[in-house]
Amino acid sequence: MKTGFRTLFLFAAISALLFAGCGKEGPQGPQGPAGQDAAVYYSEWFSPTAWSGGSGDWYFAVNAPDLTQEIVENGIVLAYAWLADDLYEGSTVRPLPAYAVGANWSFLIHEYGSIEFNCDMFAPPLTSGNKFRFVAIPGTIQALKSGSPGYRSEQELKTMSYKEICRLYNIPE
Repeated sequence: MKTGFRTLFLFAAISALLFAGCGKEGPQGPQGPAGQDAAVYYSEWFSPTAWSGGSGDWYFAVNAPDLTQEIVENGIVLAYAWLADDLYEGSTVRPLPAYAVGANWSFLIHEYGSIEFNCDMFAPPLTSGNKFRFVAIPGTIQALKSGSPGYRSEQELKTMSYKEICRLYNIPE
């Protein structure tokens, strides 16, 4: 009988201690790290309707509202060209800057919200068949933060192929 009473008393004491701690809230802990709410932005493929400029300095600009000051200053912008008369019969997407079809092709962001593609051909480049696209990676993306898993430097990203970038950021080709 004494053993049963001791067991019952021990059970009641442990239960009382457990239940006494329930229902009480301690002080609120510190705020956790901000969630990663940034997304990689990418444009559709587009062709110029007309080239501006002149011999050796052709360009066209595209409205790109995703190219905000924050992304341009703290992230990475990559651009690509698919050129109709390319040596590889248009099967290659080239990262810009590139030399192809007898000319240098490049891009610049001359103002936030816009991107300009340029070429140094003597004659105006084709308007049909040439396609261009950009990918904007905000600096808040985990893969750009030094020391994080999957970290990629700007130089590494610039040397990756178009297909690798699309796979890395789940971008439809």
